[in-house]
Amino acid sequence: MAGAKLDPIDRQILAELQADGRMTNVELARRVGISAPPCLRRVRSLEEAGYLRGYHADVNPRELGFEVQVFVMVGLGSQADADLATFEAMCRSWPLVRECHMLNGEIDFILKCVAPDLSAFQSFLTGELLTAPKVESVKTSLVIRVAKAEPGVPFDVLEERTARGP
Repeated sequence: MAGAKLDPIDRQILAELQADGRMTNVELARRVGISAPPCLRRVRSLEEAGYLRGYHADVNPRELGFEVQVFVMVGLGSQADADLATFEAMCRSWPLVRECHMLNGEIDFILKCVAPDLSAFQSFLTGELLTAPKVESVKTSLVIRVAKAEPGVPFDVLEERTARGP
């Protein structure tokens, strides 16, 4: 269990930063109960070790005019490594695709797309995705509303597992 390698203070630092990545180091140190210099050293170590991948703002897409969110299930005609890598590279190049996950099962990939309107999404769908090499099937599901959108991991579950041990 990878999270068990971290001590409770490191896990608390990660949980606090996941909830609010903008807090100052002084505030973070206060919340986790240590002084600022060792807190900053720990944060830097967590960054270097890959536990912290970055800091991002939670932007409201609707306020910026992005009214449409769609999940797209994609089946490819080939699961050869080169074809999978080619499709993943195309996904990284398409601005409307915000997430791309390769899956096990009936579909090969699920994409999360965000678009200003249905017309923009349809243009992407017909002009880029459906014409991409090896794309054999595409199914779309339009998001009506978001009931939950929690970033990151559930630290309470990690703490329970860590307390139980291996």
